[in-house]
Amino acid sequence: MTDMKIATAAYPLDPLKSWSEYSDKLTAWVADAAGQGAELLVFPEYGAMELAMLAGPEVAGDLERCLYAVSDLIGDVDSLHSDLAARYGVHILAASAPVLDEAIAPRPVNRARLFTPGGAVGIQDKQIMTRFERDPWDIAPGGPLRLFETSLGRIGVLICYDSEFPLLGRAVSEADLLLVPSCTEALAGYSRVRIGAMARALEAQCVSVMSSVVGMATWSPAVDEGTGMGGIFGPPDTGFPPTGVIAEGTLNRPGWTFGEVDLARVAHVRADGGVLNRSHWEDQQGRHADPDVMRLV
Repeated sequence: MTDMKIATAAYPLDPLKSWSEYSDKLTAWVADAAGQGAELLVFPEYGAMELAMLAGPEVAGDLERCLYAVSDLIGDVDSLHSDLAARYGVHILAASAPVLDEAIAPRPVNRARLFTPGGAVGIQDKQIMTRFERDPWDIAPGGPLRLFETSLGRIGVLICYDSEFPLLGRAVSEADLLLVPSCTEALAGYSRVRIGAMARALEAQCVSVMSSVVGMATWSPAVDEGTGMGGIFGPPDTGFPPTGVIAEGTLNRPGWTFGEVDLARVAHVRADGGVLNRSHWEDQQGRHADPDVMRLV
C-alpha cells in the first residue's frame, strides 16, 4: 500500500437539537475528508458526547445520565457510520462513546469503533482510566486490546491515556498504523498524549495518528473544554521527517489535518532503519529491574 491519505480530526462538540443535525454534521465531515482523497478518517475520544444533548440539557449536564443517553443511541450512530464508510469508500474510526456492554462490565466502557467500506466493524475499548474517569465518572475498563487486519494495513487503537503506557503500545506493536483518539482539557493533557503517541511511533517504528476534541462545551460537565489538534507521527528515522512529525494542525482550530503515508516506509525502517527499536525491545530484559544502587554521597 503506498501514498495513503489520512485525515485526523480536531473536532468541536455542538449542543445538538436533533438527530438530523448530528447526521448532517457527521456526513459533512466525512464528505469533506473523502472529497480531499482521505482513505482513513480518525475522530476523537468522547466526540460522541454531543449526542447527550438530544436527551435535553438537564440530561447532558448530569454526569451519570449523560452516559446512558449516549449509550442508548450507539446502535443508530454505528449504522450511520457504517453507511458513510460504504458510501464514501473510506475507513472511519468513530468518535469514542460510553457504551453499556454488560457482557464486559457492569458500568459503561469507553469504546471506539472502526468501520470499513465493506461493512466490517471492529471495536476497541479503553484500557486504563484517568483519575476523572475513575472518580467521579466511574467509567469501566473494557475488553482486550485488538489488532485489525484491513485493506489499509494492520491497525491498532490506543485511546488517549492508553497511549501513555509503553506496555500497551508494545502489545499492539505489530500495527502499521496506531490510532490515538484523544480528549484533553488542558494543554498539558494534550502534550502528554501527543508525547505518548510519538513515543509509541518511535518504539514500534510505525505511524501514529492523534485526533482531538477542541473548543468549549459548557453544557457538558464531562467534556466541557477541549484542547488539541490533529497530528500524524512517525519514527524520526529513514524515510520519515527528522522531527517525526508527518503532519499537524493548528492548536484548537477545528477541522481535518491531512497527511500522506507510505506504509512501505514502515516495513523498510523496521528492517533497516538507523536504529531498530522494535527489534531491540527484548534487549531490555534483565537490564531494567532492580537496578544497583550506588551511594555517591
